[in-house]
Amino acid sequence: MKNLLEYLLIHLVNFPEDVVVEENETERGFEYLLKVNPEDMGRVIGKKGAVIEAIRSIAKVRAVKEGIRVFIKLED
Repeated sequence: MKNLLEYLLIHLVNFPEDVVVEENETERGFEYLLKVNPEDMGRVIGKKGAVIEAIRSIAKVRAVKEGIRVFIKLED
């Protein structure tokens, strides 16, 4: 899952070297913290949050396939 998120973000942003995806396992499932360059925040969020919601949807499809729960957060 971490590789999928990194792949999506690296191809979306202008500063791919600044992309960091942290994976934490909690009792609820897996939590992923996405960190990008501040200049790329708008590209990752998208208009009215459309891009980040699409990323979350792709991750949830993969999570269902793997039988896990995922939570994706974008660091400010």
